[in-house]
Amino acid sequence: MSTHLHDMEPGQRLDFKGPLPKYPWTANRHPHVALIAGGTGITPMFQLTRRILSNPDDRTKVTLVFANISEEDVLLRRELDHLENTYPQRFRAFHVLENPASSWTGGAKGRISKDILKTVLPDPRTEGIKVFVCGPPGMMQSISGNKKSPKDQGELTGLLKDLGYSQDQVYKF
Repeated sequence: MSTHLHDMEPGQRLDFKGPLPKYPWTANRHPHVALIAGGTGITPMFQLTRRILSNPDDRTKVTLVFANISEEDVLLRRELDHLENTYPQRFRAFHVLENPASSWTGGAKGRISKDILKTVLPDPRTEGIKVFVCGPPGMMQSISGNKKSPKDQGELTGLLKDLGYSQDQVYKF
């Protein structure tokens, strides 16, 4: 979406719809949530993270895996760093860059892989775990499979299925 916006000419029109309620959150619904985002897919993940962490009664732990092309593409970097510093026992962000600068030391290089997910996500046997996924279609296909429609999550496939997560543990935005 960001490429499309960048390529628009002044005077062109872009329609938006929403907000569209997706996943009704209640405090402590899950002991730990994992968020896997790519590019602008950070949007619902950031909203959910802020909702969880801003509620002093919600003890949910949050792990974010955020994939981008380059460091300059990382949206909300300062905000995510602030949340990580403010809630060190409850929020962790892991960055994955496809084409990082040679000086980059902020996380993994390449694409989100089974090894990265196995290392940073909670074990799929953890009771009450929930994994949320949002990103471009290619990333979604690789991680969890794409949704069929706004109301149909589609079959769980990809890396999350390979790692042992179940259909009811994964929600696709």
